[in-house]
Amino acid sequence: AVVSTQSTGTVIDEDLLKQCIEEQGTASEAGRIAKKEGLDFSEVESLRLDFKNILKIDNLWFFTNLVKLNLDNNIIEKIQNLDSLIHLEWLDLSFNNIEKIEGLDKLTKLKDLTLYNNQITVLENMDKLVNLHVFSIGNNNLSQIDNVVYLRRFRELQCLNVAGNPFAEGDYKSYVVAHLPSITYLDFRLVSSHMREEAITQYQDAIDVIEHNERDDQKKQEKEVARIAEEKELREAFVDGLMSGQLFDDLFIEDVDGPKLNLLPQMIEAFELYKSKFCKICEELVSFGLKEAQNREREKTMFQSAVNKAKEADKVQGVAVINEFLAYKKKVLTELGQVSDARVIDAKISELQEELNTVWDTLMGYELQLAEQLEEVNKDFERTMSDMSGTFTETVQNYFTQCRELELMHHDKLTETALLIMEKVVKNELEEELPEDLRLLFVDKDTITNAVNTSHDLHNQRIDNKEDDIVTRVGNSKESYNARISEGEVQRNRHRVAEINHFLENIRDELEQYEHLDR
Repeated sequence: AVVSTQSTGTVIDEDLLKQCIEEQGTASEAGRIAKKEGLDFSEVESLRLDFKNILKIDNLWFFTNLVKLNLDNNIIEKIQNLDSLIHLEWLDLSFNNIEKIEGLDKLTKLKDLTLYNNQITVLENMDKLVNLHVFSIGNNNLSQIDNVVYLRRFRELQCLNVAGNPFAEGDYKSYVVAHLPSITYLDFRLVSSHMREEAITQYQDAIDVIEHNERDDQKKQEKEVARIAEEKELREAFVDGLMSGQLFDDLFIEDVDGPKLNLLPQMIEAFELYKSKFCKICEELVSFGLKEAQNREREKTMFQSAVNKAKEADKVQGVAVINEFLAYKKKVLTELGQVSDARVIDAKISELQEELNTVWDTLMGYELQLAEQLEEVNKDFERTMSDMSGTFTETVQNYFTQCRELELMHHDKLTETALLIMEKVVKNELEEELPEDLRLLFVDKDTITNAVNTSHDLHNQRIDNKEDDIVTRVGNSKESYNARISEGEVQRNRHRVAEINHFLENIRDELEQYEHLDR
């Protein structure tokens, strides 16, 4: 790679970009764009910035539709500032001073990547390049041949160049071909079926281990994806944090003494029964929440269908009115092309303008009718969602009331048991030996009573907090959704009115120009 210093590097600025685009020639799309007044970088699909002594990749944010980018033969040290180039399919960064692969996560459409002749030591940070077909990493500093295993994740990879790296000596090709079954060209040569068979036979044991590990990783990934999906489903149903005894376990997060007291021989069975009943209530609440979430989604789908149907009907009748007018306008203007009498022309133009006003009245009438219709549909939907939210909230509160009742029953049982043990301790009649941490709680009646009550209060606080969290989120979700619907309708109405007015203004301008031409 070419070595240089920052002081000699060229800055990618607007002048350089314009110059490079124009240099691509008027025959190319970019060249044609460059000849337009007011160059729009977002329209450029191909850009060559090679041999420009560029040190830093910068100022490419506006090239949002770029497909092909040449940055080869510069002095670039770091891959950066490419996130906006989400449509990029071809990237050449060969012959630079790059030491690390990075900054490519947003380039998910990339098919061809060339990093030839740099100073890269590790293959990494390319996981998002799922469409990679061609990869050139030759003449770099890759010393470990197992770097090649990283490329197994690219199922579409067909062409690979690794020649010129420290590891690329001896029989390295057999290793590469065996570990990368998808490639058909290695170092610009076709991989023969015979070579592939021999390579796989040579490294079969190692490949078996790798494939076994890949299957394990795939299972883990699938489990993680399923877990995330389940969490999302529960969260959107407002019943997250309730499965698998999560809320019950949360009761004891800050409870220091409760877990100790529940390990008393007299409490073990009662505690397990309490836990079982508590978790069952939570499971029923989760089941109810998921069912209600489905009902809400069904209502939303029906609502959106009704809205779309009304919009489509309005569009059909609006288009019919416009098409009828445009046909009438065309007919009149065609006739006027054969008329020379100014008074006849003025009369016809006046008729067209009057008809245009009628069209405006009709379209605005349709829009008013649609707005009123959608307003009524929105209100009905809001009432439905409000009723559903109210029912859901009331049921949730009932479930949490059951949780508090169970907690109270357990608290009473624990209080009774603790006081009986305290009485035996005072009378020195306790048969079993208490652990040290429990003996400290049974020094007197006040101490043990305070410990039991504190545990109970902490549990109730956790239950109350979870209930409040669900109720608050349900209310906020309803209000937020209704607000989005309302704002969306306001924006739709404004856009439609502006659209109608714009149409009429264009027609009026056309008629005025016709009048001027006549005169």
